[in-house]
Amino acid sequence: MGKIKFDTPAKDWNEALPIGNGRIGAMIFGNENRERVQLNGDSIWYGGPQNRCNDDAYTTLPAIRKLILEDENMEEAQRLMTYALSGTPQGQRPYQTAGDLWIDWGYPSVTEYSRQLNLDEGIVQAQYKIGENLLEKEYLASYPAQVIGIRFKASIPGGLKFTVMMTRERFYDGTGKLDDNSIQMWGNQGENGIRFSVGVKATTKGGKVTVVGEHLIVEDADEAVLYVAIETSFYEKGDLKQSLLKRLCSAEKKSFEALKEEHQKDYKELYHRVKLSLGKKVEKNNKLQYVEDYFQFGRYLCISASRPGSLPSNLQGIWNASMTPPWDSKYTININLEMNYWPVESCNLSECHEPLFELLKRMHKSGKEIARKMYGCRGFVAHHNTDIWADCAPQDIYIPASYWVMGGAWLCTNIWTHYIYTKDDKFLAKMYPILQDAVLFFHDYLVEEKGELVTCPSVSPENTYILPSGMKGCVCAGASMDNQILRDLMQGYLKASEQLNINNEEVEKTKEIIKRIPRDKIGKHGQIMEWREDYDEVEPGHRHISQLYALHPSQQITTDGTPELAKAARKTLERRLQYGGGHTGWSCAWIINLYARLFDGEKAWENIQKMFEKSTFPNRMSNHPAGDGFVFQIDGNYGATAAISEMLLQSNEERTILLPAIPAEWSEGSIMGLSMCGGASIDMKWLDGKVESCTIHAKNSIETQMLWNGKKKYVQIQKGEDYILL
Repeated sequence: MGKIKFDTPAKDWNEALPIGNGRIGAMIFGNENRERVQLNGDSIWYGGPQNRCNDDAYTTLPAIRKLILEDENMEEAQRLMTYALSGTPQGQRPYQTAGDLWIDWGYPSVTEYSRQLNLDEGIVQAQYKIGENLLEKEYLASYPAQVIGIRFKASIPGGLKFTVMMTRERFYDGTGKLDDNSIQMWGNQGENGIRFSVGVKATTKGGKVTVVGEHLIVEDADEAVLYVAIETSFYEKGDLKQSLLKRLCSAEKKSFEALKEEHQKDYKELYHRVKLSLGKKVEKNNKLQYVEDYFQFGRYLCISASRPGSLPSNLQGIWNASMTPPWDSKYTININLEMNYWPVESCNLSECHEPLFELLKRMHKSGKEIARKMYGCRGFVAHHNTDIWADCAPQDIYIPASYWVMGGAWLCTNIWTHYIYTKDDKFLAKMYPILQDAVLFFHDYLVEEKGELVTCPSVSPENTYILPSGMKGCVCAGASMDNQILRDLMQGYLKASEQLNINNEEVEKTKEIIKRIPRDKIGKHGQIMEWREDYDEVEPGHRHISQLYALHPSQQITTDGTPELAKAARKTLERRLQYGGGHTGWSCAWIINLYARLFDGEKAWENIQKMFEKSTFPNRMSNHPAGDGFVFQIDGNYGATAAISEMLLQSNEERTILLPAIPAEWSEGSIMGLSMCGGASIDMKWLDGKVESCTIHAKNSIETQMLWNGKKKYVQIQKGEDYILL
């Protein structure tokens, strides 16, 4: 069906429907009296770039390491870290709403109301009757035109009459006339901050448009179109007013029909690459219909929030209604930003990965400065957060998270992931210096401890342990997740070096370092140990499951390759859930991926249903507990979409497994267009939980082991070939 439907206007933001084109987005409420269209521009962040490097870090670092490694005085180490390793100032910049577009209709009552997000079309639609007058509404966000288009049509000639204005809570300089049928709102985001201008242009068939003060007035029209654009100084260095007017006039000349056709051609080329059906039972099983729609909704959000030329999806994608959003709606890089990009390669949206790599390029420059000044190291480093300015200094004074040096390293593992799906040698060569510098930082940062090389200081995001003395601590050396990320980072670097025919001193040293990184250990509960010591946790049901990075998103732990560690990973999951784990949207999504990697379709399905019931708003957007309620956080959507893909297909550089974690309730179905490593997509049908047919469409030449229905076959497929497996 591909639709998310309501029969009432949105009561609040969590029932509104999202549209977006990467740079600009909106939440559509569809109100019949005073309609709200909440606007966002991906580059509207408060403030300008800052130098937050703590100049006392480097001289204090030896004392902190001594307290951790020799004195085992974690309390004093943590005290010193808050002084010397925190950013100055401690905080980065927040992402903010662009404001609200208000459309005043003045209808006292309406009948036959409906509102929906049509995923197949990439359009929000609403309609209702005012007496005998049927009012139809369409909303879209065009990537080619970089505008939002809104069309209203009345069934009775001259039946449209409304006014339009824009507001913003603060940080804007004014609103008013842009030209004879346009208004604008403009301002700047603080001292040295980003300048912005938001514009709305109205055109009609029949009736007339006038501008009075800060209002657009439409009277007696048969049809009306609003074009909305946002320009900022982050992208446009010239006159924002002229850029805005040029953008709006260009859209107006196209007409709404041409704009819609162009939008749908662009959107459908991406969206319709993948189609999921869970069979005939969908008609009688709402849960299965929900899975289909939720999976495609996650892909819709990828297309709408992360396109070439835009910023990456932040904690809320691009859809944020607040001036002070939760966690500043930044880029949290101790899992959340990474999770935002879990589905893009497997779900055949590789282009949507590009904004993340563009951010990494900017982080590379600032991260080199932080590495040199704070740690005396080569290469580049980033901690657990970054922002629009690619700030790499520690964020907050929060011991469980702030002093973690692995954020840039984890992001850089995406470089090799993108390469193995695309085989794009030009991309790999372009990103290689960043990958190398991420490795070089650890050449210098790692310290020797009992014959091994470990990170110090570090933490296991965002968890707290209990020492035998009863003291609670966070700081450590060589957390399990650090070691796991380092193995992926360095292996990716070595493979990239081989692919690009690079062999030098840094490559040879990396080969030696990787041998001395601590291996995963099994603890007293039969679990994967989170720290080098088998500590108890303050919160056994913690939302982060950092020690299972090796199971997912990495594939260092597999059920057939490392059975003992896989057994311990399952025990780790069971303990987390036993104590209430998976209580946030993104954490539950991670758990689904982890069970998929353990080939446990029933547990994966159980947690998908839990996520739908407890961690999803009515508009299908993922939630996160905050205070006495919940807030929107997009990573749960992306993570669960990736998990559904993992249940159907798992692929790495050596093998591809069909239906690795299919639950009994998904006994029949088909998937078209999921991506495999190597540069290929698959079309597959199954019945009674067994693959019935599978065709591989190879964009590149591929050699891999295919596993399905208990069978195994080594295949060699030529570039451009459609290979019928069965």
